[in-house]
Amino acid sequence: MTVPMIIDTDPGVDDAVALMLAVASPEVQLLAVTTVFGNASVETTTANALRLRALAGLGQLPVAAGAGRPLVYPARSRGARGHGRDGLGGRADLLPEPRGGVNALGAVALMATLLRGAVTPVTLVAIGPLTNIALLLAVHPEVKPRIDRIVTMGGNLGGPPPEFNINSDPEAARRVLVEEDVPITLVPLDLALRVTVDGAWLAKLAAAGPRCAALAGVIKHYRDLYGKHRWAPVALHDSLAMLEAAVPGTLATTPMVLQVVCGHGGDRGTVLVSSAARSAQRVVQVARDANPVSINATILNRLRVLG
Repeated sequence: MTVPMIIDTDPGVDDAVALMLAVASPEVQLLAVTTVFGNASVETTTANALRLRALAGLGQLPVAAGAGRPLVYPARSRGARGHGRDGLGGRADLLPEPRGGVNALGAVALMATLLRGAVTPVTLVAIGPLTNIALLLAVHPEVKPRIDRIVTMGGNLGGPPPEFNINSDPEAARRVLVEEDVPITLVPLDLALRVTVDGAWLAKLAAAGPRCAALAGVIKHYRDLYGKHRWAPVALHDSLAMLEAAVPGTLATTPMVLQVVCGHGGDRGTVLVSSAARSAQRVVQVARDANPVSINATILNRLRVLG
């Protein structure tokens, strides 16, 4: 089965792995990459997307810059510790120089144009703040029938603290997860943290070829946050959502009614499961279970094809 796909992302270490996983997945027909603020400024995430396009050998696949701030309140810069100042663990300059620029339409207009022209409904993979997706659905509601589903990584149903993507723009997340009617699969942080890779996995990736070695080098910064030991495990977060998008049913999901806290207390950006009857509310498919051994093997085997 072919999955036409647009990736909306804020690269980002784990975003980089997810993007390369999409390229390595034979089911995926990648139509475009759109960028958003989050792990770094939108200028930086866009530059990173262009470098990753070059690393993946994607030619002039459309890359378009999107929102540089949340819908309502100013963004707080919080991604540097997890992703480095350049968003890619201090290794952005070691990736290939970008060839070609960004699409002049911008992220939201490009997504709308591609959706209008799509013969087959498109999967949107949203692995950053949901600002671009909220704007797309608000400004171009006519394209909603051309969206097969939205697969997004975000939220933490295991308790505090709030997860980064949702907390970066809770108002946008509420519009997408609570108010809209497009089919959505949510891959929450508490599940992603159960699917980790270790140093042996990374060594196998690095040995597969120059592209994989570059990717493993980017991941190393992430791993160092989890522990200084060379075998410390690391969660790849967004790759879990990407694999579910490419191979529907990879994750076991449960239909849930969700709420997003948009207040200004310490729980801002928290995703809550509502006790309201599902029949009267918008339902989101929430991933609740996964097979870590199978998923890690699949991600590794796919990435190694890139060499």
